[in-house]
Amino acid sequence: MRQKSDQLRSSKLITYLLLIVILFLGLLCLYYGSSFAPGSDPEFLRRDGSDPVLGSLPGPQHFDDDSLQNLELPRTIPICDMKYSELIPCLDRELIYQMRLKLNLSLMEHYERHCPPPQRRLNCLIPPPAGYKFQIPIRWPESRDEVWKANIPHTHLASEKSDQNWMVVKGDKINFPGGGTHFHYGADKYIVSLARMLKFPNDKLHNGGNLRNVLDVGCGVASFGAYLLQHSTIAMSLAPNDVHENQIQFALERGIPSTLGVLGTKRLPYPSRSFDLAHCSRCRIDWLQRDGILLLELDRVLRPGGYFAYSSPEAYAKDPENLRIGNAMHDLLKRMCWRVASKKDQTVIWQKPTSNGCYLKREPGTQPPLCSTEDDADGVWNVQMKACISQYSAQMHREKGAGLVPWPQRLITPPPRLEDIGVSPEEFHEDTRIWKFRVNEYWKQMKSVVRKSYFRNVMDMNANLGGFAAALKDTDVWVMNVAPVTISARLKIIYDRGLIGTVHDWCESFSTYPRTYDLLHAWAVFSELEERGCSTEDLLVEMDRILRPEAFVIIRDKPSIISYIQKSLPALKWDRWVSEVEPSTDALSVSEERVLIARKKLWSD
Repeated sequence: MRQKSDQLRSSKLITYLLLIVILFLGLLCLYYGSSFAPGSDPEFLRRDGSDPVLGSLPGPQHFDDDSLQNLELPRTIPICDMKYSELIPCLDRELIYQMRLKLNLSLMEHYERHCPPPQRRLNCLIPPPAGYKFQIPIRWPESRDEVWKANIPHTHLASEKSDQNWMVVKGDKINFPGGGTHFHYGADKYIVSLARMLKFPNDKLHNGGNLRNVLDVGCGVASFGAYLLQHSTIAMSLAPNDVHENQIQFALERGIPSTLGVLGTKRLPYPSRSFDLAHCSRCRIDWLQRDGILLLELDRVLRPGGYFAYSSPEAYAKDPENLRIGNAMHDLLKRMCWRVASKKDQTVIWQKPTSNGCYLKREPGTQPPLCSTEDDADGVWNVQMKACISQYSAQMHREKGAGLVPWPQRLITPPPRLEDIGVSPEEFHEDTRIWKFRVNEYWKQMKSVVRKSYFRNVMDMNANLGGFAAALKDTDVWVMNVAPVTISARLKIIYDRGLIGTVHDWCESFSTYPRTYDLLHAWAVFSELEERGCSTEDLLVEMDRILRPEAFVIIRDKPSIISYIQKSLPALKWDRWVSEVEPSTDALSVSEERVLIARKKLWSD
């Protein structure tokens, strides 16, 4: 009997031991299984322990110099699933659907920015599409007219817009004949026709350098902006990530200045009085909605005497609804003090007044009203549009204009609005001189690995007064000058210099497609991010998302941050070529700085 009892206890003990072993092995498999799952890495799990492919990098965290030096970094960063190869985190309609956001579709709110919460951010590297052409790039200016189909494997626009000459598929390339909804026979001819309508000298739309910055709303594949460049005029080509998917992706692949955006409920991320011309060629925008609020947003970003060119296809010439809309627009713009500068066939060009004179003569109660004098017309980040007319400053009203000299002198001449941000003309000139020297030093570091025509799409992530972009004037590049939200007021100086840019918060993802830029320049961006408590790692992965394969980053920051980022290079696959130097100090150096230049490796999933 006792023997049977001992056997029973032994049997139970063995059973318990087996259960413990099975439980232990199960936990072990659960822990290490993520190491072998596609797009995962146990060293790069989200800080709350959930799925890394949907998660966020460690952060937000604040690191002092010592903790940055000692922080343990991941040896690898997982590769995202191929379904994310064209992900734009803050313009992801699938995410909007999953988050069940209550958005007004009639106001285009679903095309505005809606960024994922920290627990839904990716912490993996975005892969290129299968067959992406890394080693045989098509450089500017050839890229204006053709791109590799494998790089943007979408051809639906070619068939949908086949009668308008937007794009044509030819073998393994996509060609861009230069057509558009209203200019089937080419943007070049259309641009000349606009110049003739305005009676500008020599049929040049730049008007002797007085017309420089253009906003092209609903730009399609940006052929209008592409052909403006030969007129010494630069456009911010703007279109949403809508039913015509990939139109901006095609524009950027071609090397044309462009960005994703929409006239919805929030102000465009540009200061007041930034553009000399706004353009809309059958851009399918309801300009009359909400008391003309969208036209009033154009009014805000147009300079004194700026133009709005509106074209619709000839097929709409006798359409009753189109005629009604045209008459209503004419009535609204007249109450806004705009005048018809020229009209021909289905194109009309309005001109904004040069002073407040007309506004002050309107009958009391005339709609739309004038904005309050307390309204900051330059406040744009996440600011709702306002159905009112932004008045000019007293100085602009007296001088009847923006007081800007013609391009290219505009680039190096201190603009009147420097006074608004407390910068003297002497400081402006010194900033220009310093950045010319700094850029020359960058090229000395890179000349052994960079050919003259290598860069086309460039971003300055902290553009300050635009000195970095100004130093690149004689190169065949364009620069997206980004003004961080903390110093967004400086963006108006960049536009006054004849450059383009946008306001952005680097705690969030940028509104562009993956594989967009050939060069990113980040001066003190990570220091500012650290002070705000946002994640350095999130920004590094975001920079990787928008970098093209074989592209470069130039990071100028304090030594502790540079040391930390350099340790991250292998995990980011940015160690194709690396250079680090201690630059000479200058008037812009707020503390000790180092410069790290790195090149992204050519890799595929």
